[in-house]
Amino acid sequence: EVLVAESGGGLVQAGGSLRLSCAASGFIWDDYAIGWFRQAPGKEREGISYISSSGDSTYYADSVKGRFTISSDSAKNTVYLQMNSLKPEDTAVYYCAACSTGCYRDHRSLLVRSYDYWGQGTQVTVSS
Repeated sequence: EVLVAESGGGLVQAGGSLRLSCAASGFIWDDYAIGWFRQAPGKEREGISYISSSGDSTYYADSVKGRFTISSDSAKNTVYLQMNSLKPEDTAVYYCAACSTGCYRDHRSLLVRSYDYWGQGTQVTVSS
């Protein structure tokens, strides 16, 4: 069974940092990808970053570029999202998701439809 689970959310002041973790298990594919998404109340789910299974390919949405960094630890089957210089508009539920096959390496890697398995989400709240 494929499982992805997020952790690390919380409340932080504007300008602060958080690191989210995405623990993945049950993968049987050689070439998969992990994406991070977020959804604020009343808004559509937004793709913000992706990383390939090998870690050699990443992509970021303009809204987080330069502030967020995605990385992976293959030994722990975990993907991280380091979030710095947080803003109140970063407040959302953050999700990680897994793409099992045919994963894109360009802007399409941030599309919801590119992913097959989803975690339950973790809340990030940035106070002003």
